[in-house]
Amino acid sequence: MLELQHGNFGANCAGHSRRTAIKAGFLGVLGLSTADLLRLRAEGAAKRNGKSVILIWLDGGPSHMETYDPKPAAPKEYRGPWLDMPTNVPGIRFSEMLPLQAKHADKMCVLRSVHHDTGDHFAAAHWMLTGRHGSTSANKAQKYPSIGSCIARARGANAKGMPAYVGLPAAESVYLYPGYQGAAYLGAAYNPFQLNMKQKYLGATSKTKIQTPPILANLAGDTARVGSRVGLLESLDQINRNIDRTGSFESLDRYQQEAVDMVTGGKARAAFDMEKESAKTRDLYGRGPWGHYTLMARRLVESGVSFVTVDMPHWDTHSKIKIGLEARLPFLDRAVAGLLDDLKQRGMLDDTLVVVMGEFGRTPKLNSGQPGIPIPGRDHWGQAMSVILAGGGLKTGQVIGATNAKAEHPVARALKPDDVLATIYEVMGIDPETTFKDFAGRPVPLVDQGQAIKEIL
Repeated sequence: MLELQHGNFGANCAGHSRRTAIKAGFLGVLGLSTADLLRLRAEGAAKRNGKSVILIWLDGGPSHMETYDPKPAAPKEYRGPWLDMPTNVPGIRFSEMLPLQAKHADKMCVLRSVHHDTGDHFAAAHWMLTGRHGSTSANKAQKYPSIGSCIARARGANAKGMPAYVGLPAAESVYLYPGYQGAAYLGAAYNPFQLNMKQKYLGATSKTKIQTPPILANLAGDTARVGSRVGLLESLDQINRNIDRTGSFESLDRYQQEAVDMVTGGKARAAFDMEKESAKTRDLYGRGPWGHYTLMARRLVESGVSFVTVDMPHWDTHSKIKIGLEARLPFLDRAVAGLLDDLKQRGMLDDTLVVVMGEFGRTPKLNSGQPGIPIPGRDHWGQAMSVILAGGGLKTGQVIGATNAKAEHPVARALKPDDVLATIYEVMGIDPETTFKDFAGRPVPLVDQGQAIKEIL
């Protein structure tokens, strides 16, 4: 069965009426919360354009100099352990540790001037994932909804019987689940479906066997249980109609059926079943956990999920940066390159936006390591970072923005997280000025001051 991180509904159920909130509680008592989530997600859904987003979340903050903004001519204490290399787009160069992605630069927009100027993990992750400054290490509570939750709220899923928003193996940020990838005041209906919380923090090279998702492992036992709940709903149908004579319950059966379909082996179950993929395709993405879940992300968007987060953790390289990145970059490189290759081959690239980012970059100047680990690394750096936007119908094969010779700060086309999120909303057909009500009932726009990056749209 799908694992749901429900949380608590807001005071006004994310803009829904008090009557709706009361019904949500009533149905929860009946054990019909999955159907209720589907119904809530459908209310006020925006017009869909069929597009989807796969977010590769590099939790901890990857070094921009060792990935997409190398500076081989910088002083030794800045440039790091590796050289740069050409890509398939003249003039665009990546770290030599990303040879597979270098062959796909024509499918990418490389944003080299993103910055928010905070080195606080929590503040930075919140800003990157919500487009707003809010949480800090002193107050970690999420203040604003994540981009995935906002897309789920505005659009719902692209196909009937599929969740709108999925976390693989679980949506997280800075060891918080779902952390700043949650729904905040939008309400629990728009939190991500967490696929496999038992393996929520797998590394790239983990030798732990990837466990069967609960939706597959527990299927047999859930069928009868859900069936009994449907029967209960039918027996209480007259009561429901007496509660609400306005007709707002008239489509409840449809959403209940979608919930049943999701649990009892319908489209969602098939999408999560990796046994349907060939050995060749699995090899394309890489056989480690990061490749596995990136391939699953493709399967999910192909089946109608609007937003998928793939968690790739452990980028907080304060020391031993060479050793640490040698253990991660090849797996990231293969997973992202495999995804772009696969999407292109399947004719899905223009309708799938791939986003690769973490909460910040790393200090341009190498440090001397940490106490007890005197091997150089890089510390937190919010003054400059790189973000990749690929596919999605964008004008790709270009670099937007630039940092100075030591990758310290932007010197051209400075961008904020708000601008990145506004661009993603535009790709998804959502007006960035769309408002949702917060806990106090105040309308809050999706993006406060950011502007979509027009050069790539």
